[in-house]
Amino acid sequence: MPGSRRSQRQRAVSELRAQGRYGPELREVLPGFAALGAAVFVPLLLLAWLYRTFGGVGLLLGVVGLAAAGAAGWRVVRRRGGHYTPAELARLDDPGLVVAAARMLRRDGWHVTDLTEQGPPRLYARDRGGRELDVAFRPVAAADEDEGTPGAAPLREAGRSGVDRFVRVVVHRGSFSREDVRWASRQGGVHLLDGRQLQRWAGGASLDDLGLPG
Repeated sequence: MPGSRRSQRQRAVSELRAQGRYGPELREVLPGFAALGAAVFVPLLLLAWLYRTFGGVGLLLGVVGLAAAGAAGWRVVRRRGGHYTPAELARLDDPGLVVAAARMLRRDGWHVTDLTEQGPPRLYARDRGGRELDVAFRPVAAADEDEGTPGAAPLREAGRSGVDRFVRVVVHRGSFSREDVRWASRQGGVHLLDGRQLQRWAGGASLDDLGLPG
């Protein structure tokens, strides 16, 4: 009977979806196709209009403008995906550095929660393996201060690794002093991420590539 065939098909589809073997339906992919079509045809129509209206000069200006817009859009997409150039990192303020670190963590597969509203800039992150990070930030202004000054915040606040499973990460755009490094090594579970490592992380390296413990 038609009704029984339909119910059998629905059950089969449900089983395939549960197994992850059933592809998306048309209504799920149609918005993506529409956006792709608009991204292709709207610029072409714009270039055609510029050519008809202003001739070759208008076409050239249109191509240059679209190229500039595309480059700017790509930079935005790249940053949202957790990739930054050294120059882009240098322009970030304290809140911007927190946002960038959160994006880089998500890029590497961490689930991130911003705890900044509850105090100093801080992120909590957890990966699929159950590792947990407490990410703190030394203020950007400290990168221009005397790097020999030991123990600047937030290093002391990070030294609680013995009471829980967290790995403490302290992000700093500058360089940590020798005393900072010795202090962190004595704590256990504290990872200092200086400006050089930060640039590598922003370029695509993972925290594991940079020696994250655990």
